[in-house]
Amino acid sequence: MSRQDADTRDLFSIADLASEFGISTRAIRFYESKGLLAPERVGATRIFRKRDRARLILILRGKRLGFTLRDISDYLSLYDADRSQQVSLLAGKVDERIALLERQRDDLETTISELREIKHLAEERLKKTG
Repeated sequence: MSRQDADTRDLFSIADLASEFGISTRAIRFYESKGLLAPERVGATRIFRKRDRARLILILRGKRLGFTLRDISDYLSLYDADRSQQVSLLAGKVDERIALLERQRDDLETTISELREIKHLAEERLKKTG
């Protein structure tokens, strides 16, 4: 199913969404168990609406950006609430995530520099003994 086809549909099966987003049905059921998705049920069959699909897009984007399920849940809980509160929460979480990634980048750069120095010293020692 193409994104264009999905944008014009009102109802989706769990298999439709799994296929569209390249995730397992188990992942979708997991997000449902955490309260992030709430499909309707017809017997044992889950019926997802456009709203569920939009929420799944936000969940997957949040996970890709490194947000926790708790962060994503907090954001989604404000989905129908005051937009300014939602935007404020998002801005704060984004700032926290950027700060964490910048600290990790600094740590990586330090580690890489130290490893290069160790390698250089090891190569110098090899030249002297070889």
